[in-house]
Amino acid sequence: MYVGDATIIAEMLALIRADLAAFGVGFDAFVSERDLVKSGAVDAGLAALEERGLIYEGVLEPPKGKVPDDWEPRPQTLFRATQFGDEVDRPLKKSDGSWTYFAADIAYHNDKVRRGFRNLIDVWGADHGGYVKRMQAAVRAVSSGQDTLDARLCQLVRLLRDGEPVKMSKRAGDFVTLREVVDEVGADAVRFMMLMRKNDAPLDFDLAKVIEQSQDNPVFYVQYAHARARSVLRQSKAVFGDFDLDQKALAEADLSLLTDEGERELMRTFGQYPRAIRQAAEAHEPHRIAFFAHELATRFHAHWNRGKDAPRLRFLNENERNLSYARLALVAAVSLVLASALSILGVSAPEEMR
Repeated sequence: MYVGDATIIAEMLALIRADLAAFGVGFDAFVSERDLVKSGAVDAGLAALEERGLIYEGVLEPPKGKVPDDWEPRPQTLFRATQFGDEVDRPLKKSDGSWTYFAADIAYHNDKVRRGFRNLIDVWGADHGGYVKRMQAAVRAVSSGQDTLDARLCQLVRLLRDGEPVKMSKRAGDFVTLREVVDEVGADAVRFMMLMRKNDAPLDFDLAKVIEQSQDNPVFYVQYAHARARSVLRQSKAVFGDFDLDQKALAEADLSLLTDEGERELMRTFGQYPRAIRQAAEAHEPHRIAFFAHELATRFHAHWNRGKDAPRLRFLNENERNLSYARLALVAAVSLVLASALSILGVSAPEEMR
């Protein structure tokens, strides 16, 4: 039985959507290059640029360095990319008269501009670095300089198991999919580990390490800090049954009683959270939030451990009601900030971990 291209594409997209859903990612729209061409979006978008004199017929200079054997000077339909910061003008049609990928990409970004978006973000592989300037030039052109494009280049992820590389070969059909990794270690571990690195930094992802319950596993370490904080709040009900743990009530706690340096360091740390969020948003760098969550978790665990050796530093002390209440406000704040950071990263904040 013959299965048409449309059916195959629909089935493949269904698989991709299912894998993304398992990973906690949703897309509002999928755009097909073929549909852009068929709908006339490419012709319409480029016609508008042509009316402004930004498309012309010309002959490009030969490429710098070694000239390819098949290169020949020939008239081409070109976009005046140099007017918008690119090194050379860019071809819009192939030798057979069909549109180049670049032409379709202009139409795709023009649609975003038309729908009112002003700050565009693309996520590409590291091998697309040479494509950035021309696409930024195109966005400036179609938006008349009103829009910006931030192209984030991502390095490949190297999968390891107990420190040894997981061998993969596309030619042999031997590879590990994202869905297989999510099914093995969970979406939380994959998301957090991938967000613990700047987008252009290589990532070694050890399948064994990310399920360890140790401080060497960043996602466990942060989630465990949140669970610990929630545990303290639950325990307080047994020690001080009349304590009001509502956020508004805790906000009235006498924080001047928190004089230990570890307590003050915790306050200084989570007090920087709004700034960390702002910087991450402005720089388009979500790894800053993961770093912040890990730093706060590290300080919380360290202070917890100090309390094991010095009872006076423990969060709950039956003989120190006001101090204990102030410390519960501190613990609640740590819990709230960690839960917020994990939520932004798309990672769960468990109430307890065993």
